[in-house]
Amino acid sequence: MNRLSRILIELALEEDLRDAGDLTSRHFVDPSHRSLARIVSREPAVISGQEVGRWVAASVSPELIYTAIVSDGDRVEKGDAVAEISGPTHLILTAERTILNFMQRLSGIATVAAEYRAKIAHTSAVLLDTRKTTPGMRELEKEAVTHGGATNHRMGLFDAVMVKDNHLAANSSPVDLGAAVKELKSKDPDLKIEVEADLLEQVEAFLTLPGIDVILLDNMTNEELRESVRMRDESGLPGEHMKLEASGGVNRSTIREIAETGVDYISVGALTHSVRSIDLGLDLVEE
Repeated sequence: MNRLSRILIELALEEDLRDAGDLTSRHFVDPSHRSLARIVSREPAVISGQEVGRWVAASVSPELIYTAIVSDGDRVEKGDAVAEISGPTHLILTAERTILNFMQRLSGIATVAAEYRAKIAHTSAVLLDTRKTTPGMRELEKEAVTHGGATNHRMGLFDAVMVKDNHLAANSSPVDLGAAVKELKSKDPDLKIEVEADLLEQVEAFLTLPGIDVILLDNMTNEELRESVRMRDESGLPGEHMKLEASGGVNRSTIREIAETGVDYISVGALTHSVRSIDLGLDLVEE
């Protein structure tokens, strides 16, 4: 877990506890009472967030022992136990909501990613996430995507180049783009460079430019996606090694046919920006 995620956990606990701490548990729970608590899924789901749960418990108190019953990426059914927490009861109750808030959100992402991935499993298309994440939670949410069987796109603006239409507005022609790509590759041959195309004419032009790794096919029809694949495969130009990524208009009802057009990647913002949290609960099972 990186520094930003650890800070996020600290902020979440501070948000809930402030200086006063857990007033209810302090005044209504015997501090000597100990419990074994179990996190249970109230619905079918793919689980994510076990490491976060462990970190939250340890941050509340070293007296709390967090034990994962299933692994991140495992599918559970309604009523299945996900993890156990043992220790002083008042500390378990202090950690409860923060643990559940993280795990419910992350398990929701993993569950949706698994659902989308299953719809295209019969093809060679790779399901990608996007940067449409909750501020501060990107590392955790992108990890949840992988727990659902999908693949991470770039982590941020810092680790790959994606030239979109707003960037291209500053270039007078694809020739200028080609020169910029060549210069970037000469400085960093391993840098991934992706360019966005809205029209088949742009795809045709980009296929002639060495150094481009991926062409993003933005909001194209399935017919246009198939034609882009055909042009790439039959080009005999530098573009025959370029990957094609479909983006825009992707949802549960459209992703299967998009994958069947032959594109290499499909990026789906909905994996992270509009998921429903999974219903997880914490039950005290014994003293």
